[in-house]
Amino acid sequence: MIVTSEPQEPTTSAHLPFVNIASYLFAPLDKLPERREALRPLCKSLGLKGTILLSPEGINIFMAGSREAIDQLLDHLRSDPLFEKLEVKESFSQTQPFSRLLVKLKKEIIAFGIDGIAPRDYTSKKIPAGELKRWLDEGRPVTLLDTRNDYEVDLGTFENALPIGVGHFRDFPEAVRKLPGELKEQPIVMFCTGGIRCEKAGPFMEQEGFREVYQLEGGILKYFEECGGEHYDGDCFVFDHRVALNPNLEETATTQCYACQHPLTVADQESDYYEIGKTCPYCWTDPTLNQPTIADREQRIHSVTQPLPGSISYTNERPLNVPLRYENWTLIDFLCDYHPHVTRANWERVCQEGCIRDRGQSLDEQSILRPGQRLLRLEPDTIEPDVNANIRILDWDEPLVVFEKPAPLPMHPCGRFNRNSMTSILDLAFPEIQLRPAHRLDANTTGLVLFTSHRDISKRVQRQFEKGQARKTYLCRLTGQPEWNEFVCSEAISRVPNEGGFRGIDNEAGDTAETKFRVLERYENGESLIEARPITGRTNQIRVHLWYLGVPICGDPVYLPNGQWGDRQTLTVNDPPMCLHAWKLTFNDPETNQERSYESNRPAWAE
Repeated sequence: MIVTSEPQEPTTSAHLPFVNIASYLFAPLDKLPERREALRPLCKSLGLKGTILLSPEGINIFMAGSREAIDQLLDHLRSDPLFEKLEVKESFSQTQPFSRLLVKLKKEIIAFGIDGIAPRDYTSKKIPAGELKRWLDEGRPVTLLDTRNDYEVDLGTFENALPIGVGHFRDFPEAVRKLPGELKEQPIVMFCTGGIRCEKAGPFMEQEGFREVYQLEGGILKYFEECGGEHYDGDCFVFDHRVALNPNLEETATTQCYACQHPLTVADQESDYYEIGKTCPYCWTDPTLNQPTIADREQRIHSVTQPLPGSISYTNERPLNVPLRYENWTLIDFLCDYHPHVTRANWERVCQEGCIRDRGQSLDEQSILRPGQRLLRLEPDTIEPDVNANIRILDWDEPLVVFEKPAPLPMHPCGRFNRNSMTSILDLAFPEIQLRPAHRLDANTTGLVLFTSHRDISKRVQRQFEKGQARKTYLCRLTGQPEWNEFVCSEAISRVPNEGGFRGIDNEAGDTAETKFRVLERYENGESLIEARPITGRTNQIRVHLWYLGVPICGDPVYLPNGQWGDRQTLTVNDPPMCLHAWKLTFNDPETNQERSYESNRPAWAE
């Protein structure tokens, strides 16, 4: 058990400037987009930050701001008869614990994924905080079941509590099935941070045969508010910048490891294994042991691509998520409207073959859909086109990894490609980490591409690309020779593709786009080599701009000379290359803020 950290400030909590509220209510909500559009500007105008989740089953709120702003938000919500009984738990902080405002639509306000659990219709018996304290004072025989994730439990829990032992709440059902059978006949009081997880966990346990299940009303935070820290060891983890609250509902000196997100007490932060932004006692590994070389890692990529994973017949499973606007639609009408390029007869055949599934069950074409439903379309006997899987590693310095991408090779699963894509291949080669691309390259484009091994780092690097702060330089070999030596193209690019799936110039409704070009060499055969620097990052931007300027890229299967369109997106491994290469890449290291620059070798067509 991690010992309780002392508060950072001795200030009386209620006098601190930020009011933090946590609240949820299960209620049948409709008109979710309209509710979101009303709440978002209201919260923004009040200067509030945090998250509001809206779903057909209710609302979940974590929000912080001034006393006046919080009260105005609650007054607005409670003016709706559905929310008039909304109760909140409050704590206070010196600083704003949230970095942004989110109002999101979700399938569930707390993800559980088990059908038949509807807390607005039924929940397990609730035990108030004061009554639980009395039970514990009296020594009444009861099992305290901590339903939270392991890393939350590490920071603090009730004395003698039984952790359920999960890393994510979605694993709770399986963990319950592993509990000792004798517990089914004993009283169980389950608890979590604020109570919402227990609203679904309790009824599920009753379905599994547990006869006497109680849930702590309001969770740990309500217990702290009413009973303090008696019978509780440590702090309570919270999902915001405060990281942890002590039994006085005060922020502690606990922080989180930047690398693995594990909560860290003062003692953890004093460990020799703690390095801000790098490692902590929970994720540190000896850098001198078992560090594979770049050659070792490239061999792992080679091993999982011999043969290519998508070139062996398999059943592909494509997800189909049902948006809100398709509520109560039949399956066949949804499929035809959502994918209009596929004929109704084709979709009818797919349904008749049992290839549309929901939780393992085949659906017929007249099945009625609900918002948020996640379907799978099965594609038996899938064999994907071959790709060039000769992925090379230029630099591996976690959490940053720079690859040299070959072509043709799609970055992500799409269209005819799933397992034969770069991200899928890297997942097979390195299952112990999740490599996320910070930007994209076309399937036919070669060159430098940056991946990260940490979600937060990935977001920070991606923002550099989105804001044009990262600098990318490409080499292009053109079918002609431009009249200019340097040129800036600022033509807008269409937001949606045409019927062929291609984008073009659209200065009326398109997205702004800017590319800087510079001629490097003019060849005797009438072709030329240029340098391209995209200032914005629109889809196919360089290719579209050069095609518009009358000098398309050699080998481009889409943007042909004389303003013509091609009839396919991705080249085959036997086609001549598309002469577009991501040559140079510069960005700021998100941890040190130091500039990093990379340059790849020129391809043969650019030498």
